[in-house]
Amino acid sequence: MTAYPKDIELKMQRLFARLSEKDKRSYAAIESVKLGHGGIEYVSGLFGIDPKTVRRGLSELDVAEDPAPNRIRKKRGGRKGINGQSESLESNFLKLLGEFTAGDPMREGVLWTNLSRSEISRRLAEMGSPASRHTVRKLLKKHGLGQHKARKKKSLGNHPDRDAQFQNIAKLKAAYQNAGDPVISMDTKKKELLGNFAREGHTYTQTQVDTLDHDFPSAGEGKVIPHGLYDLARNEGYVHLNTSHDTSEFCCDSVAHGWQQHGCTHYPNARRLLLLCDGGGSNASNRHVFKEALQKLADRLGLDIRIAHYPPYCSKHNPIEHRLFPHITRACRGVVFHSLTIAKQFMEKAKTNTGLNVTVDILTAVYATGKKCATDFLKTMTIAFDDYLPRWNYRAIPKDY
Repeated sequence: MTAYPKDIELKMQRLFARLSEKDKRSYAAIESVKLGHGGIEYVSGLFGIDPKTVRRGLSELDVAEDPAPNRIRKKRGGRKGINGQSESLESNFLKLLGEFTAGDPMREGVLWTNLSRSEISRRLAEMGSPASRHTVRKLLKKHGLGQHKARKKKSLGNHPDRDAQFQNIAKLKAAYQNAGDPVISMDTKKKELLGNFAREGHTYTQTQVDTLDHDFPSAGEGKVIPHGLYDLARNEGYVHLNTSHDTSEFCCDSVAHGWQQHGCTHYPNARRLLLLCDGGGSNASNRHVFKEALQKLADRLGLDIRIAHYPPYCSKHNPIEHRLFPHITRACRGVVFHSLTIAKQFMEKAKTNTGLNVTVDILTAVYATGKKCATDFLKTMTIAFDDYLPRWNYRAIPKDY
């Protein structure tokens, strides 16, 4: 037997891939006959089929007339459907599902099972109704059981003033933007460990990256705290990194740095600023420490700073949460934060098709926790609370305004 040249083999393989099952058997059989002794083994290896398939093709060619010219497979050939299985299969399947199925008693038809397809297949075999994983999948689909992932779509709670505050924020945003005044969304992103720790995601590297097998903070260099600001009108993000603590003082220093480096240039005539933020954390709506730091910030910048907090359970509606932070996360996916410089380098790479621009700076100050506001702050402060939902809406007015 003489093998075909490589270029001929490639063309034969391409032709073979385009044929139906019956034609593949016939073509393989003819080629094996042409090659003579050893042809069946050669052809089966060339086309990646079983030698039995080639022999079957030979036997089909020996028949003078095709008994079923319009069929690809013989009658009842191919993989069996659910209806072709034993009668006891579906009854045993439903019986098994009844033992390992939970549901929602308040909604009819909402069911789920804690068994995998392999486990269902094994248990059905033990009950005398063997079924493959493929058959189990068809049975699950027939009875409305699909594979789903839990989604975070239900709110933890619903504050009675939720809609009213959203309408108020919309009015404030429109008023400030129409007047050409800055509207800034701010929040603290998830803290990250500094050191040789693995992070979610993949990176393109020439060699394997090995990290510590445990994320013990004591084995690292501390934590990086990214505080972000997002300018809604300019589609720009300003991120400030610190390794100390996420305090109200750090939050206000971040705003001050962002304004002095960028805001005063972009809005040279602005006398007021609207900050959109959550109601907890370093900018909690019920903390006097934050209001004291905010008052100092207003005096420092000479700006009338208005705060509008999002209602409880609504932090994901803060624009920075979906316009800046996800893109920073994507830019840093799989990167090991060995140092603040590396974190800064990759966060600045965050881009979008809509032109998002991100600037990252490092704030080296040390911020202590547990601080309390001055004893006379409530008497001397110039915080002006709105008549409408005052706990979420107020202004820090400079003393020399």
